[in-house]
Amino acid sequence: MDDLRSAAPATRVVHGGAAPATPGAPYLAGPVFAAPYHAPGDPAASPFTYGRFHNPTWQAYEEALALLEGGPCLLFPSGMAATSAVLATLVPPGGTVVMLAGSYYTTRVLATQAFAGGWLQAQGVTVRMLPPDGAKATTLLEGASLLWLESPTNPELAVCDIAALAAQAHAAGARVVVDNTTATPLLQQPLALGADVAVVSDTKAMTGHGDLLLGHVAVRDAALLEPLRTWRTRVGAIAGPMEAWLAHRSLATLDVRLQRQCDSAEALAEWLAAHPAVRGVRYPGLASHPQHALAARQMRRFGGVISFELPNAEAVARCFGVMRMVREATSFGGVHTSAERRARWGGDAVGEGFVRLSVGVEAVEDIRGDLARGLGAV
Repeated sequence: MDDLRSAAPATRVVHGGAAPATPGAPYLAGPVFAAPYHAPGDPAASPFTYGRFHNPTWQAYEEALALLEGGPCLLFPSGMAATSAVLATLVPPGGTVVMLAGSYYTTRVLATQAFAGGWLQAQGVTVRMLPPDGAKATTLLEGASLLWLESPTNPELAVCDIAALAAQAHAAGARVVVDNTTATPLLQQPLALGADVAVVSDTKAMTGHGDLLLGHVAVRDAALLEPLRTWRTRVGAIAGPMEAWLAHRSLATLDVRLQRQCDSAEALAEWLAAHPAVRGVRYPGLASHPQHALAARQMRRFGGVISFELPNAEAVARCFGVMRMVREATSFGGVHTSAERRARWGGDAVGEGFVRLSVGVEAVEDIRGDLARGLGAV
């Protein structure tokens, strides 16, 4: 296609990053396995020189991601590698990070235990926690270098006003990062909402099969990409070409996977909210969600993750013990429906009976039937 930027997202995920149609060539070229490349003469004249610097398989996937994000992208070997790169390059020594209190647990650990002390104590970074509702943002942002948001949060699915908080942060001279893992760029566009950077763990819904660890960073201003690229090259935080190729191949089904997952999640959230054994259902698509109107304004759909509560850990164990299709696993966004009791890991301020459910692409009546079997044991 001549200009994919004007195509619908469902088309971009299929055609993004593909090479021009060539007789005898596949739709998507296979992974390029190389450490050194042929580079005679001036290295600046060669598009690829060494495998820690660049790889054509990464580049094709990054081009596809840029079409979805609305800004240039860099691939990393995991979501936390992407997060580390952003914190390391966008927060100066002695700088201040304002972080949404509901941000992913390991991100909070990295900021508070590495950059603010401990492993990287010389960085001397100050971390201020922003309440989930964004209260006191103006005061907390005074003198800050970076505002770190996540919406919807994992696992509590709280939603924050990205556009409003980004405007406040920019007025205070801070850049804005949004962890967009739960939504993906197909369901929410942080850069269009005013964020400077979007971070995504491609391990989850982006690749969707539970067999890859990857992450990426997207930026609104291409100038921000260079320090990130330099960091990636120098610390060797690079993805393998096979992983990048598998991710690119998986991207083509992202739209259809998300459509099915969102449809099923909306139906299951309504059903769970009415179930007598369940309480505290959290799903941005429910009218009862505290930020439902905001979510409807800034998201295209509401995602495939639902959280709810059972009375205690024993009730969760009984529920999980009789389910046969819903798998007990710790990730989300995959084609298989999975669930887990989040409190077993620690770190999140949730009750012992808090369950995070990741809705897969199975028939919704079969997912509901298995959940009914499990809840019947509670």
